[in-house]
Amino acid sequence: MARKNQKKLNQRKLPTGLSRWVYVLFFMVMAILLLYNGGSEKVITWKRFEQQMLLSGDVSRVEVINERKVQVYIKSESLDKVEYNDAAKNFMGKKLLNGPHYYFNIGSVEVFHQDMETAQEGKPKADHLTVIYKEETEWLPNILGWLIPFGLIILFSVFLLRGASSGMKNMGRSVFNFGQIAKKEIDTDAVRKTTFDDVAGLEEAKEEIYELVKFLKAPQKYSKLGAKIPKGILLVGPPGTGKTLLAKAVAGEAGVPFFSLSGSEFVEMFVGVGAARMRDLFEKAKAKAPCIIFIDEIDTVGRNRGKAGAFQANDERENTLNQLLAELDGFDSDTGVIVLAATNRGDVLDPALLRPGRFDRHIHLELPGLKERAAIFAVHMMPLKLNKEVDNELLAAQTPGFSGADIANICNEAALIAARREKEEVESVDFMDAIDRVIGGLEKRSKIITPAEKERIAFHEAGHVTASWFLEHAYPVLKVSIIPRGKSLGAAWYLPEERQIITRSEFFDAICGALGGRVSESIFFDEVSSNAVDDLEKVTRQAYAMVTIYGLSDKIRNISYYDSTGQSENALHKPYSEKTAEKIDQEVQEIVDEAYENTRKLLSDHKEQLEQLARQLIKKEILYKEDIEKILGKRTFKPPVPDDIVV
Repeated sequence: MARKNQKKLNQRKLPTGLSRWVYVLFFMVMAILLLYNGGSEKVITWKRFEQQMLLSGDVSRVEVINERKVQVYIKSESLDKVEYNDAAKNFMGKKLLNGPHYYFNIGSVEVFHQDMETAQEGKPKADHLTVIYKEETEWLPNILGWLIPFGLIILFSVFLLRGASSGMKNMGRSVFNFGQIAKKEIDTDAVRKTTFDDVAGLEEAKEEIYELVKFLKAPQKYSKLGAKIPKGILLVGPPGTGKTLLAKAVAGEAGVPFFSLSGSEFVEMFVGVGAARMRDLFEKAKAKAPCIIFIDEIDTVGRNRGKAGAFQANDERENTLNQLLAELDGFDSDTGVIVLAATNRGDVLDPALLRPGRFDRHIHLELPGLKERAAIFAVHMMPLKLNKEVDNELLAAQTPGFSGADIANICNEAALIAARREKEEVESVDFMDAIDRVIGGLEKRSKIITPAEKERIAFHEAGHVTASWFLEHAYPVLKVSIIPRGKSLGAAWYLPEERQIITRSEFFDAICGALGGRVSESIFFDEVSSNAVDDLEKVTRQAYAMVTIYGLSDKIRNISYYDSTGQSENALHKPYSEKTAEKIDQEVQEIVDEAYENTRKLLSDHKEQLEQLARQLIKKEILYKEDIEKILGKRTFKPPVPDDIVV
């Protein structure tokens, strides 16, 4: 063990190069401070100088330095007295023989001279102490004045050369390789751990991208027929749909080097750095071809260079984009480098980036459907210790609109909840609570709510449930609660239908269901409250979408002001006139008023059932589908999920 420790000590490197001079400079400064003038004299007062030293005859001489400081020299034979134990000493701890031993400051030479004459009045003139006046240059402060800044400059230069500043240290660069991209290559063995088996719910996308894997495994099969593999594949889809996971699976299946970067790593405040890093990235990739470059959030550097974004455009970002375009469409077409890119905003990308020859294929990833969610649940449930009653298809039916990342979060939350309850297995109720927490937030039973507020909340939620229960195209209710959760005071859980097309009747019934809470308050209370702010926001958004996007209004027919290219986001004017804007507002108001009256008539017809449901909700705080059916009866409309899934 001792030999190993000695070997480690021998392997330690001493400071070399410029850093060695920094240490030398430090020790020189310390030596000057220690040896300067041998030591440091003790400051005293005029009273002590006069009564203890001057009148006792222990002072050998007095020197006035620069007309402001008086240095006192004690006779060598008097230094042994106890009174002078605090005299100046050298760095070895011994008293100085030559001095100076003490000092004090004066305001003016004239006053000091007069005080000296007064203090020595009783002595003969021959015994009066002679005062010596000197002008001295304080060389140590002057030297340190230029030595310290010079040392700081050297120290700062060392840090720059070593890339030791906090920003560069995290990026792994120094000042001389600032234009190089940080090495983000993932080891091939680590990549192979992620395969297409780990990607669930993206069957169509896997089929489309599997051809890329086959090319990387056997490129000669395609090249001998004259075929060229796509240079770039763009993955577009909402957050959490598995774009990054799919890119890793491609690299894992192909078994090739995989460079993973983010678009923000190319954007810097220094001109030309982004383009330099882009060149460096492709040079490194070509050296290891065939390989895959994955650029996440490519919209950071690939935004449209049109006039609409000129007010917020960054020239550095445009330079980086131009370099990326040149690399994707260079003279060397057989580099074996394939670029995968992912973005949530495919509508804002520059058209030059999307054309064939650069990003040849665009794969659109959507939120998973019912069967896809069941497959994703099955993948994320594999590491969990589950109860036999847990059904991934049932959970998939109750999580419409959830992405793969949301489902992964639900599975993890369910395991945490089960562990918190000290269970041996994760049960269905744990998954239900996890879904509730992800959708609505954490329960806040400690929130203080008055009985009057609780009653109003109960009638509000009962209005939503009753309206949705008797509307044909509204979603059926699974559970309703008046326990505060997150920012909401109450909530209802619905089972949305997997719809690709939404009709006007379905839009209208959705608005009626959202107005059920406000209408219920207006029927059972003297005045309405602010409890419906979220509902009114949803109603307004849907009504304007019917009129301005989908062309589902009566007065403004078959016209859509929606811009799928995203160019209208930065526009300074609306695509319609002020007169048309007034018609839009009027049409939206008429749709909402019609939905309000329709909901009021519906709830008035079922007023007794609504009140009974609200009273039961006040009593139990949480009602499930079975409890609602006992009060409102069986829902006669067709269920939105397949018959083989029991809800």
